[in-house]
Amino acid sequence: MSTGDVLFVEDNPDDVVLTLRSFEKHGVTNKVVVAKNGAQALDYLFCQGDFAGRPPENPILILLDLKLPKMDGNQVLQQIRSNPSTKRIPVVILTTSDEKKDKDTSYDHGVNSYVRKPVNFDQFMQVTRQLSQYWLQLNEPPPANPG
Repeated sequence: MSTGDVLFVEDNPDDVVLTLRSFEKHGVTNKVVVAKNGAQALDYLFCQGDFAGRPPENPILILLDLKLPKMDGNQVLQQIRSNPSTKRIPVVILTTSDEKKDKDTSYDHGVNSYVRKPVNFDQFMQVTRQLSQYWLQLNEPPPANPG
């Protein structure tokens, strides 16, 4: 299993609880940092605001909702991809949106994967298990950017 933090950007407390429970059930030992809006996610990534004192290591994975307060997920993704120090971090959109424009925009901005959250509890648990298995166990994280 890859070591390093996972940044989970989600404003729905129920989805946060379900995802964290699923990760725990499926043996994910990575620390999961939860950001409740897009601005907070960028503060975490760029070690500013409430996160000014944190060590500057990038997370090994970002799970990013699209419909967020303050700044939507695609705006966050655009900021991530435009910065040399964060552009290689794997980003998975985890959203309820099935709108073509959301998918198109996400891929245009360089998302690594676009996953719809199932409404069914068992399916949701299965999806989060598969996400954690692929991104945290099978995937080789990219080398850190020199930026």
